[in-house]
Amino acid sequence: MRSVLELGRRSWRELVRKKGWFFLTASLAGLGLRLLLVVYLPAVVDDSRFYADIATNWLQHGVYGITNSGVISPTLSRLPGYPAFLATVFAVFGVGNFRAVLLLQVLFDLATCFLIADLARRLFCERAAQAAFLLAALCPFLANYAAAALTETLETFFTALAVDLALRGLDVGETEPPPVSRGRAFPGILWIGCGLSIGGAILLRPDGGILLAASGGYLLWLLARALRQEPSGARLAPRFNPRLDPLFQPRMLIYAGLLIALGAIAPLIPWTVRNLHTMHRFQPLAPRYATDADDVAMNGFNRWVKTWIADYVSVQEIYWSVPGAEVDITKLPLRAFDSSEQREVTSAILSDYNRDHDMTSELDVRFAALAADRVHASPFRYYVWLPAMRIADMWLRPRTELFPSDPRWWEFNDDHRWLAVSLGFGLVNLVYVVMAIAGWFRAREFFGIGLFVLFLLLRSAFLGSLENPEPRYTLECYPAVIVLASALFQRRA
Repeated sequence: MRSVLELGRRSWRELVRKKGWFFLTASLAGLGLRLLLVVYLPAVVDDSRFYADIATNWLQHGVYGITNSGVISPTLSRLPGYPAFLATVFAVFGVGNFRAVLLLQVLFDLATCFLIADLARRLFCERAAQAAFLLAALCPFLANYAAAALTETLETFFTALAVDLALRGLDVGETEPPPVSRGRAFPGILWIGCGLSIGGAILLRPDGGILLAASGGYLLWLLARALRQEPSGARLAPRFNPRLDPLFQPRMLIYAGLLIALGAIAPLIPWTVRNLHTMHRFQPLAPRYATDADDVAMNGFNRWVKTWIADYVSVQEIYWSVPGAEVDITKLPLRAFDSSEQREVTSAILSDYNRDHDMTSELDVRFAALAADRVHASPFRYYVWLPAMRIADMWLRPRTELFPSDPRWWEFNDDHRWLAVSLGFGLVNLVYVVMAIAGWFRAREFFGIGLFVLFLLLRSAFLGSLENPEPRYTLECYPAVIVLASALFQRRA
């Protein structure tokens, strides 16, 4: 019986030529969905304006900085990837032209759909590739963020591109390799391209480095398998390929890992040098809490928040309010208090904060002491249960944060139209997740699939450690989710 992976051997160009009308129709449908959101529900939020301020100052004054009371101050609070994109668009189409930004993001998002389809073709078959393309083109979450002036669309594109180049480097889904005696060239350009794509993702968001960790971990798994199967270091033969393949020699896998690391780190060097020169600080990424050199992170407050926060509602109502806005203790969930005495202590601290809405060092120390008591009382809750709840919330919550929907959708007190949107988005999201899990079990082949699974596990674990469980942080996982879901549409031989 032939392996299912052998059914998708035709080239990508041949598939697009063969199914031209399908890809054209699906592309137009995806384009229409995205343009509808750009025209009627564009999202230019506070973060968008913050990035635009940096881009404008960089473009017009040559200073990578923010404007504060009319004065431009250098900043390192945001990585330069998205400001560079905005500055490029502003230079061509005019400063502040967010419409041009969103339209270009639509094109990047459609390119992501093609990359997702190619990944499904390589791993499964042509039919799965068509299903993946349709699932990506009509995905309301990818489309929603294409209409938002935020990093997510570009981050998702570079993630899909990096994984596609990695599978190309491993020769997944291509024609059978030549006999060992003839050999073949090491695909160094593909591995460098993979690393540069990861570097592009990191320049947009520091958590793009998770993809570097997943790629390195997967190559280590292949290396360990190669050494275990043939101690002489000869070659690794994947299950779907009975021939011995020079690409899987241990030294080739080591070279691939080094090239990926080089490509990913190289784009960060100018940023690191700039921070050393201008900010007098070694900062190869952005600070943990997006603070500038003269800002003080609210470590005590952040740790206290992590002792109870589990959902996006609390992010909106509590976490984002500090500093600068009133905190209503009645908005805190019951799990924020272990006793009536602890509630009184929490109320006293919040009352002191609410006087001037400023997080002083004294208040932060009090929050730290409160957090330490709660962690000591229940370490399992802090290290296991709450991270698991945050991961579940980010994966399963209706992704309507860019819409005027009530985040407390389950109370059913929202406008009927937006309540329907929340429930519909929640159902669609659940369908995608369930399909991905089912597709993973149906695929059964770890080779190639393992990179997706490792990335999803590492990113989910990282997201569970955050104080702000925002659903958008799982959007970069959607290429992997859709590819896994497409396994349900492969034909069994």
